[in-house]
Amino acid sequence: MTSQGGNSLLQDGQVFSLQNALIYCNPTEVKMSQMVLPCHANHQGELSMGQLLKWIDTTACLSAEKHAGCSCVTASMDDIHIEHTISVGHVVNIKAKVNRAFNSSMEVGIQVSCENLFQGKEWNVCKAFATFVASKQGTEKIRLKPFEPYTQEEQVEYSIAAERRRMRLAHAETIKALLLKSAVQEECNQSETVNVVPAEKTRVESVELVLPPHANHQGYTFGGQIMAWMENVATIAASRLCNSYATLRTIDMFHFRGPSQVGDRLVLKAIVNSAFKNSMEVGVCAHAYREGSEDSLRHLNSAFMTFIVLDKEGQPITLPQIKPEPGDGVRRYNEANARKKLRLDRKYIISCKQTEVPLSVPWDPCNQVYLSYNNVSALKMLAAKRNWVLDSEKNKVKLSTLEDGQFLSFKIEMEVPLEASTIFLILSDLTRRTEWDPHYQKCEVIQKVNDDDTIYHLITPSVKEGSKFQDFVLLASRRKPCAAGDPFVIAFRSVTLPTHLATSEYTRGEVQCAGFSILQQGDSQTKVTYYNQASPEVLPYITTDIAGLSSGYYTTFESCLKYIERNKNNITLFMQEHKL
Repeated sequence: MTSQGGNSLLQDGQVFSLQNALIYCNPTEVKMSQMVLPCHANHQGELSMGQLLKWIDTTACLSAEKHAGCSCVTASMDDIHIEHTISVGHVVNIKAKVNRAFNSSMEVGIQVSCENLFQGKEWNVCKAFATFVASKQGTEKIRLKPFEPYTQEEQVEYSIAAERRRMRLAHAETIKALLLKSAVQEECNQSETVNVVPAEKTRVESVELVLPPHANHQGYTFGGQIMAWMENVATIAASRLCNSYATLRTIDMFHFRGPSQVGDRLVLKAIVNSAFKNSMEVGVCAHAYREGSEDSLRHLNSAFMTFIVLDKEGQPITLPQIKPEPGDGVRRYNEANARKKLRLDRKYIISCKQTEVPLSVPWDPCNQVYLSYNNVSALKMLAAKRNWVLDSEKNKVKLSTLEDGQFLSFKIEMEVPLEASTIFLILSDLTRRTEWDPHYQKCEVIQKVNDDDTIYHLITPSVKEGSKFQDFVLLASRRKPCAAGDPFVIAFRSVTLPTHLATSEYTRGEVQCAGFSILQQGDSQTKVTYYNQASPEVLPYITTDIAGLSSGYYTTFESCLKYIERNKNNITLFMQEHKL
């Protein structure tokens, strides 16, 4: 790539020159700006969330098609948390870009903000992730070209997209296990109060005819249009509960089960499943049928939406209780209560900023998928940062640090002449780390959650002479590469278990983010990097190395290299002994 003078310069639509300054532009990025008009708003002058969902879906679809080079359809949408309402006269700005492409599907990241032109202010409305699938052209099978991340932000999203995809695939099983657990709970008990509304009163059923304006050029209904219709009936059901207009706050992750086309009749049903103190869950489903066809109703989609009702000061009001219908109504009520816990776990663990999440998060089988996701994604985000400063190097073992806000992180890198998969297997079991790491006095398995996640109890000697030993309860999450060029990952973070609470025998330590990234760089050469976002309990072990007063890190990782060498020919036995 060359540049002459101030001429524009293009390379795959990514980089252009403006007065000799190179400016990067993501080739899949699509922006949409819409002025909110009265026709887009409800009777309160606020933008209909259904309309917003249509704009989000359209923008994301255009981004997906830009990368795929062919028509795409919406496959799923992750949780959406609406942070602010939008009024008539405001401008909605939507930005969408592909984060990662897999075989025939891709993840698109969407950022929505609102702008007040008269006050010159802009604020975030929501962030979303959607999955789109490239439509087949005849019988030809489509394989998407890979997306190459360029900036640090793109590298982070690219890396974490694989983890989000894994979480989506496990979502159905997570929900099934949670609902199975809720099925054995006692049936709901209604307190003796007059402020109880029968669920039947909130039931809504509506039918829509799919016309050409509702569909793309191939005749398939826009996913955003279906979401808008679903939001409409859900809002009516929510508003019936307390005879006041309800405001949408959250849409749970959902998947489209099949397409609909022009000419289809869509039957939309909604009902309030449960009312909590200040919010309610509405279940809504969409089915399709064709007039004159003998086929039965086709299930297109089901979703769960959370609504609140605001008073004149904009504060959520206390909602009346719901009296579920016998049978299925009671089941829906209990399941809604179970989903509320899962919803809070997802928001608490995934949506919060890193500084808002405590070091140690309570472990629960219901939130294990999200804790595992948070564990791996935090390490990938740390690994993607680019402002590392080299502090020390000895025999090609490097120690670097990174100051980022209130956090001090360090990483240790070394080259190992072995296959990455071999190193991954050898380093995966923490119980054997005592063989090479002097900071590990004892390490035992508390619980083997699944093939990828294990909880350990670790005991380490204190840096200060005469002080009590420290102990840690760590979740270790292992990941193999999703595609060529991805590293093997072993991530660690602290969790809290009721069976292993802090005791007077040890000083309880905590780890927020640590682990190994193991990247194959050649036929038999691998780069092994250890990362740690140093907590107060971890920092004393590395302080003298960072200050250049010692090289303990080198001694430890030299021992690690010898440990790997000793075990490289015993992989089969190693896997059998430790069930890896």
